[in-house]
Amino acid sequence: MCSEMEASENLMHTIHSSFTGGGIHFATPISSLRTNELDLVRGVLQMLQGLSSSLFNWDEKRHCFHFKRGIYLTHLSQTSLYRILDQFLYAATCLQLVDIAVTKIEKSKGSPPPTLRAFSCSVSTWLRRIRDVALKEEVKVNSSNGCIALSILGLSSSLSSVCSGAEYLFQIVDGAIPQFYLEIDPYLPAAEIAFQILNHLYLKLNEVCLVQGGEEDAYRMLLYIFVGSLLPYIETLDSWLFQGTLDDPFEEMFFVANKKIAIEEAEFWDKSYQLRSTKPEKLILADFLSDFPEKKDKTGRAPISSSNVAVANEETKKDSQLCPFFIKDVAKAIISAGKSLQLIRHAPTTSLLSVSTDNVEDGYNIAGLTLSEIFCVSLTALVGYGDHVSEYLSQDDSFSIANVESKNFWQKLLDDTLAQKGNTGSVLSSQNGALNPQKYCPENPAITVCCGILEENRDAWSSLNISQAFNLPPLNDEWLRQAIFRDNSGHGLNTDYTSGFQFGELECLRFLEDAKILEAVLPFPTLLPCLQEDLQMSEVLPFQNNCTLPSKTLRWIQNVDPKSTPPPAAIIQECLIFYIKKQADYIGRIMLSKLLHDWKLMDELGVLRAIYLLGSGDMLQHFLSVIYNKLDKGESLDDDFELNTLLQESIRNSADNVLLSAPDSLVVSVSRSPGFGEDEQNSPSISTPRKGRNQSSGMDVLDSLKFTYKVSWPLEVIANAEAMRKYNQVMSCLLKIKRAKFVLDKARRWMWKDKGTATIKRKRYWLLEQKLLHFVDAFHNYVMDRVYHNAWRELCEGVAAAGTLDEAIEVHEAYLLSIQRQCFVVPDKLWGLIASRINSILGLALDFYSIQQTLSSGGAISTVKARCEKEVERIEKQFDDCMAFLLRILSVKLNVGQFPHLAALVTRINYNCFYMSDAGILMPVPGSATSRK
Repeated sequence: MCSEMEASENLMHTIHSSFTGGGIHFATPISSLRTNELDLVRGVLQMLQGLSSSLFNWDEKRHCFHFKRGIYLTHLSQTSLYRILDQFLYAATCLQLVDIAVTKIEKSKGSPPPTLRAFSCSVSTWLRRIRDVALKEEVKVNSSNGCIALSILGLSSSLSSVCSGAEYLFQIVDGAIPQFYLEIDPYLPAAEIAFQILNHLYLKLNEVCLVQGGEEDAYRMLLYIFVGSLLPYIETLDSWLFQGTLDDPFEEMFFVANKKIAIEEAEFWDKSYQLRSTKPEKLILADFLSDFPEKKDKTGRAPISSSNVAVANEETKKDSQLCPFFIKDVAKAIISAGKSLQLIRHAPTTSLLSVSTDNVEDGYNIAGLTLSEIFCVSLTALVGYGDHVSEYLSQDDSFSIANVESKNFWQKLLDDTLAQKGNTGSVLSSQNGALNPQKYCPENPAITVCCGILEENRDAWSSLNISQAFNLPPLNDEWLRQAIFRDNSGHGLNTDYTSGFQFGELECLRFLEDAKILEAVLPFPTLLPCLQEDLQMSEVLPFQNNCTLPSKTLRWIQNVDPKSTPPPAAIIQECLIFYIKKQADYIGRIMLSKLLHDWKLMDELGVLRAIYLLGSGDMLQHFLSVIYNKLDKGESLDDDFELNTLLQESIRNSADNVLLSAPDSLVVSVSRSPGFGEDEQNSPSISTPRKGRNQSSGMDVLDSLKFTYKVSWPLEVIANAEAMRKYNQVMSCLLKIKRAKFVLDKARRWMWKDKGTATIKRKRYWLLEQKLLHFVDAFHNYVMDRVYHNAWRELCEGVAAAGTLDEAIEVHEAYLLSIQRQCFVVPDKLWGLIASRINSILGLALDFYSIQQTLSSGGAISTVKARCEKEVERIEKQFDDCMAFLLRILSVKLNVGQFPHLAALVTRINYNCFYMSDAGILMPVPGSATSRK
């Protein structure tokens, strides 16, 4: 040993002499700074555990570790030594910064939100895991008594994984929780913090999933932290998806509840629960980070005091919705499922044919497990064995693993969990009061933990009960009082309870009775579990939901050698999204059953069809006849009471069973809004060229009629106010068609009276009347065929194929859009052009009726006849122009190919190619102004 030391000293002196020539004595290393390598190793190991020593100190200002300058080892050059120490310094600094971040989160103002708290706990656990490696090495060195000589070079090799793990752990924390948040402690909503943490962990896990040899620790670390941070999020989703309750007191979920809207209101479905989004004026993480320049550490490594903005922040700028990447695709389904559960539980049930909702009422779950528990089981099977747990789910939502040959860890985990849930019950038997150690006591969880100890010490049960030990121990505080009040002679007497009890006999008996009642409610209240270091809460409460199984899974992740390293997208899809969709589909089936059977959706839509699509002809026949006659006489429609009375009379005289079966509370009322409303402003309809004799008798006066119908709850979520507005637009179009047909029929009757006077002018009138009537009849038949029958059939098929309430709403919206488009009342340029010409032709029919009305009353006057002839020429010319324009647009192959219903309209109005040939050439119409020229 001495010869080795002499050789080392000779080596150093030789190196020193070769550089200094032996004449520069002040450059000789100070002997007092020469370090014992064992002390240096101990200092490094303590530094990695976050402890300072005489060789390594933590700098509070610079936030980094530094070593004592000038130290050296005789067998290493200072450059080599410093490079080795820099590696440990950087690793220890990373661990210490992580420790500081975790401490600040735990000691922050108020309680941290669940996701941030779970992230902090997961990081803290992995930090302790890394530091435990250094602790074990220190114990090994200290307990060896010099038998094991661990060199600094050997330590560098054995702790390489610790150094790399420390650096990567810091990168995770620094990216998920930016440094500015820890430095200035700003207030950030819990939803933004959860959004940042989960997205960052998801992206980082996606980067390391394609691991190579030696990189398994990084994947395992990131998977552990990601799963641990995700569990609170999943637990909130569980209460929402299986109970319909948003248990989110910290408001960190991606959707928010609008408490101002009650479930009975019509706006409940659209506005009660909505995706949470950031306000445009709110500063986001990237804006804070711009105020903090990056700091370089002395080693020249990547900065450790601040980090670049995570990729998730760029996505936050593009999309203001605070929804994690991996849930966006099912976010709408998640919100709809919870709202559907609330509707199912609050809406009345009247039909005996509906699907049973007992499971929904009782908080339906999958195979008896919560969402977080089944997530952990699926994750364990996927990562450890490559198994897909979803394959073992039977139709009745129970697990079938009998056909699996080997008993893997995930199977044992599942069996233990189901066995614990099955054995949940009371600790005390109801017959003899004996303790059943296999049962669970929710009143005192300590009994559950100490069941083994209690079973072994039955003789001590009486002394553990409070009724046997309620007397206070003797307390003689005479000397204590003398020490406090020795300068005051007026101090009180001692309080030694051994000299006598301070209560009377009745008070003592009442105290004993209360103690026995308390003992029956809380058995063994004085019992405490044995002290265990690092005892987790899940071990104290082993049979609570979301406790034992997740903690076992997290402990398994720390030590598992993964058979596969699936990307986070596969993990989320197989272990979470699959079960979310399964639950959403189940709720959707229950909801559709409620819609069709209990709430009678199709009956309600049938009522709307009969009213707004004029499906019940006899209901509005009397009403429309009176209205049209009033308009012909020039009377205004300004008496709401008269209109409603007339309408109710028409309903009562109707023979339509659909309307007669409607409840009395669901009545139809008609109201008149002065002028043109918002509906008419948005409608592409254009006024007719002439209104006839006065403004009140024109076609557009029908736009002022508004039919309101109170849809029964909860069907208001489908036929809401916007849907009723669209129904009114369609009905307004149909009323105009009905009126045109009505006036042309009256004009025909007048013309038939004068059929004996057959002149060229009279034949011209007849031909014009036939062309107008043909167009109106063809358009009316087209509307009733395409809108009333075909669209309704498509609606029935769509509702039958729907799987959720959202899909049923989409089917109904598509139905409304279809009938709007086929009636040309959608705000579209092409449809506006077509609607303007159709309305013009309907107005021409009204003008022609006015001419016939004038001729029938005062046709003998020559000036009147001349003026009527000019009007007929104008009507004929405008009609021909409108028809030519319509046929040019409707016959374009692109439009006909895109919208098949236009082809049906062209076939009807251009019957036998009367106006246009198959080649698209306009034909001269006999008797028209064009043919005469």
